[in-house]
Amino acid sequence: MGDFHIGIQIPTEHMQNIFGNYDSYIRQIEDDLQVMITDRNGEVRVTGEEADVKKAVKLINELVELSKRGNQIQEQNISYALEMSKEGDEESLLEIDADCICHTITGKPIKPKTLGQKKYIDAIRSKMIVFGLGPAGTGKTYLAMAMAITAFKNHEVERIILTRPAIEAGEKLGFLPGDLQSKVDPYLRPLYDALYQIMGADSFQKNMEKGLIEVAPLAYMRGRTLDNAYIILDEAQNTTPAQMKMFLTRIGFGSKVIVTGDASQKDLAVGAQSGLDVAEKVLGKISDIAFIRMTSRDVVRHPLVQKIVKAYEVYESSEMKRQNRNTENRKGMGSFHARKPK
Repeated sequence: MGDFHIGIQIPTEHMQNIFGNYDSYIRQIEDDLQVMITDRNGEVRVTGEEADVKKAVKLINELVELSKRGNQIQEQNISYALEMSKEGDEESLLEIDADCICHTITGKPIKPKTLGQKKYIDAIRSKMIVFGLGPAGTGKTYLAMAMAITAFKNHEVERIILTRPAIEAGEKLGFLPGDLQSKVDPYLRPLYDALYQIMGADSFQKNMEKGLIEVAPLAYMRGRTLDNAYIILDEAQNTTPAQMKMFLTRIGFGSKVIVTGDASQKDLAVGAQSGLDVAEKVLGKISDIAFIRMTSRDVVRHPLVQKIVKAYEVYESSEMKRQNRNTENRKGMGSFHARKPK
């Protein structure tokens, strides 16, 4: 480690937020960027090789600015900031943070937290239909809900329609007790959770009773035309090609559609084709439709979840390559036997 150093003045009220419990955030920055960070009489000194020190100082200054804006710095922020720092793209952190979609009922701002999420939000604003693809924890559904509720409150649409395929019940809900709502509620609970957080239970209930917010399984969309509505199809990897086509052809004038899904979490029967996979192949070149793909880098849950998702991505990629090699080898053997003289 070199002896180049730079001193930074961090306001006292932001020190705990930047340093983390037991200086855990600062230790993470030290380990990742190979620098030493010390606090001497209110001055934070960063020591090490010049290039590493400058990266660390720039990153810490970005975190200070985030803290001044009222953000609670979390381990995920540090991990993502370090990734961005390695790519020389620290400025994007503040640009991402400046985009506030709305606030929860407790006043907490809802913002994109990664470049992938920011790209997703920008696409929703500019396109009529957006497919948000990516692993669990990337905020696909939650951000879509925030955008829908904001548009509804701003009177940009007349109603919100939320749907997902109740694949676990095979879309046949008759054997479950109760009315339609109580039958589908278990499958739509993630959507309700987001609604309660952003809109509040009372407001949600009133709008639900007026028919301005509708939560229903995908099968109940058949035969309808959905005008002036914000429509979210969640867990779209569990649709069949016929269901996806049926859903997309329900869209009317003045509507906005968000389709979310994770191709790695299909609950369809083995060998069944996903409507989400087919839609990506068929609709990829239509100008007013956007496909935004997020990765493990965009996971905003506990950092351990990010590592789990990344590990599965690597495993699934290697498995796919192995299967492709086996397929090629079988084809090669087939052609060899075909040419072999009798």
